[in-house]
Amino acid sequence: MTRNRDFNLLWTGQVFSDLGGRVSSLALPLLVLAETHSPARAGVAGAVGSLPLLLFSLHAGAYVDRWNRKTVMLVADSARLLALASLAAALAFGTFVFAHVLLVALVDGAGFVFFSVSERASLRLLVDDEQLPAAMVRNQARDYGALLAGQPLGGLLFGVARVLPFAFDAASYLVSLATVAGIRTPFARERPVVRTTVRADLWEGLLWFWRQPFVRTTSLAVTGMDFALNGLYLVVIVVERQRGASPALIGATFVFLGAGGLVGSLVAPTLARRLPLRAIVIGTPLALCALMPLVLAIPGRVGPGAVYGAMFVMHPTWNATVGALRLRLAPDALQARVASVATLLSLGLVPLAVLAGGVLVERSGQITTLAVLFVVVLAALAVATRAAPPPSTPAPAP
Repeated sequence: MTRNRDFNLLWTGQVFSDLGGRVSSLALPLLVLAETHSPARAGVAGAVGSLPLLLFSLHAGAYVDRWNRKTVMLVADSARLLALASLAAALAFGTFVFAHVLLVALVDGAGFVFFSVSERASLRLLVDDEQLPAAMVRNQARDYGALLAGQPLGGLLFGVARVLPFAFDAASYLVSLATVAGIRTPFARERPVVRTTVRADLWEGLLWFWRQPFVRTTSLAVTGMDFALNGLYLVVIVVERQRGASPALIGATFVFLGAGGLVGSLVAPTLARRLPLRAIVIGTPLALCALMPLVLAIPGRVGPGAVYGAMFVMHPTWNATVGALRLRLAPDALQARVASVATLLSLGLVPLAVLAGGVLVERSGQITTLAVLFVVVLAALAVATRAAPPPSTPAPAP
């Protein structure tokens, strides 16, 4: 893996890109709050940024499988670079327009969808089959490392000057463009040109996904787990505030989330080798079931954040096994569409989960909210128990 030039080039570029994304994701609501003094508008900006996950994921897969994946990645990051640079320039000249912020959030979110679907669809071509689990783990470590460092850095840069987080993010996309452009490996295998409609392509991807019992069942389990985890985010904040934690301390406790993911990335290769696939599939939601009650049971102002971070320890092992197997099963011509369906099931309900968590906490209290989310995870566990691994892992395509 260390000698795989093209994968390392892509991975390095995305280290900077992911870090820049985390920096601006914290700075954007801070900017809206500072300029408008409206939490509602800050929430709208966040919702607009995540809306492309729900609106564009499926169609992104169909188009990426038709287009050159490398070109899609370059265009997506170019659009994000221009959007963030325009916001940085506006702030440098003392201009703030809320509609401009919404447009930047929308472009950035759409670029993320198309880039990430293209990257996932290309991974199996950039690494050998035996390197696929290790590549998945390294990508997870990259994500959690950005989460660990990005939010504190975003707050620090915003405190120095409001323009800095957005200029930093724009520069990170410039690094990403340079590294993607330098990759030599073709991002798709040659295949015959068949004239079909986008709707037909979408159905082809959905039908393949649905007809794969293991892929379908594990993806539905992820839907429940991710919904519960995103809904729990606000519960952790409310519990810590009621225990007297300051806003700064609450923000600091979410470092546990990145730390949990990084610890999970370190142990994932060992767990993936030693644990049966079925144990990982069932053990991941089972661990969430065991940890969720501790959000309220563990004392202290930072206890809930520490428990929340521990919930992400098993995620890298899941991706190194379940995610890698999904990549192996999917034909190259369908990789983007399969990745887009998985992305939609995993992240498409994030806005609804956050909204549901907020409404439940406000109207019913933290205990009821936690109970509802616990039931969701129990449902995910029940689904996971029905995930029978395929009889054999397909050999890598020539």
